[in-house]
Amino acid sequence: MKTLIIVRHAKSSWDVATMSDFERPLNHRGKKDAPVMAKNLLSKIGNIDAFISSPAERAKETAELFAEVFGKKKKEIIFFNELYHASVTVIYDVIKKTDNKVQSIIVFTHNPGITDFVNSLSGVRTDNMPTCGVFAVKAAIEDWQDFDKAKREFMFFEYPKML
Repeated sequence: MKTLIIVRHAKSSWDVATMSDFERPLNHRGKKDAPVMAKNLLSKIGNIDAFISSPAERAKETAELFAEVFGKKKKEIIFFNELYHASVTVIYDVIKKTDNKVQSIIVFTHNPGITDFVNSLSGVRTDNMPTCGVFAVKAAIEDWQDFDKAKREFMFFEYPKML
């Protein structure tokens, strides 16, 4: 059994109008929401084997805040450039690269691709994956290469305004 958790980056700052989209950091609310959502996730899941993230600053910071709650080191986070504004196909392709020894992964990425991706997972749909939203599924597979074709079972979908 493999578990996939998908997280949209937490709320980002728009304070510096000249800053590139890639460089935008988290704002105060994002820095507050991420540890709360991570603690909630930890209480439901326990350990997560691998942390995978877009390298964009807001996704990276969100992944680091989650990793801290899970007792992981920042250097353990795996970054894939292609997760920055990734399509559904690209997100599936990144998941397929996961080592089969890994039983659970958490992926941090962006809209609009993340909303389309979670809508492809289990029949549970959302109009918009909220910032710092957490969506989890599991699949009875041994090989991450089979994840895109596997029957996936919805576990939960939560976001900061729910807690």
